[in-house]
Amino acid sequence: MVQKAKILLVDDRPENLLALEAILSALDQTLVRASSGEEALKALLTDDFAVILLDVQMPGMDGFETAAHIKRRERTRDIPIIFLTAINHGPHHTFRGYAAGAVDYISKPFDPWVLRAKVSVFVELYMKNCQLREQAALLRLQLEGGGQGGTVKESPGLLAELSARLAAVEEQAEALSKQLDDESADAAAVATAAHLERKLTGLRRALDALEPGTGSGGPPLPQNQN
Repeated sequence: MVQKAKILLVDDRPENLLALEAILSALDQTLVRASSGEEALKALLTDDFAVILLDVQMPGMDGFETAAHIKRRERTRDIPIIFLTAINHGPHHTFRGYAAGAVDYISKPFDPWVLRAKVSVFVELYMKNCQLREQAALLRLQLEGGGQGGTVKESPGLLAELSARLAAVEEQAEALSKQLDDESADAAAVATAAHLERKLTGLRRALDALEPGTGSGGPPLPQNQN
């Protein structure tokens, strides 16, 4: 069963949160509410999120301050943030949003289809990264636990299974990259997809080194990267 991604919705107005849930429900992911910046930071302490939709105008800790806290934490600094604002204060206000670490800045009222499409891209990237980490962890576990009945090289069935799983992730990542190119997507999404492809290449090289007839050691396995 494929685990669903979590999307964090941060807004102090319940009606706005309800509207966001209605728009994003079609993605069939887990939507988590936070009614303040403090509540959002608390949620980020325990859960991993694919993307954060963050309202700018909130009493107390506003969106900019909340984003600054998110980007200072090692655990959460790489989570994409999409700022939502009801007021367009011009280029300076938008620049402040990007300077705070946002990957996008959308003024209300926004097009539901556009918002859903933007969020879906980051959800897909998050899911591909999760799949990649799982394959890397499985391969590393098999290499390090070779004492239980032989090494990976002595288990061609396991090698074939790992290769097939990795091939499926590679195919999906390639399709996503083409989709981003066709739609002229956000630079942040394109960069994230390129980073994912580099990690896939490293994992493929490590797996290829285990095939019969190759060197015994092979290149080091890619590290667990977020």
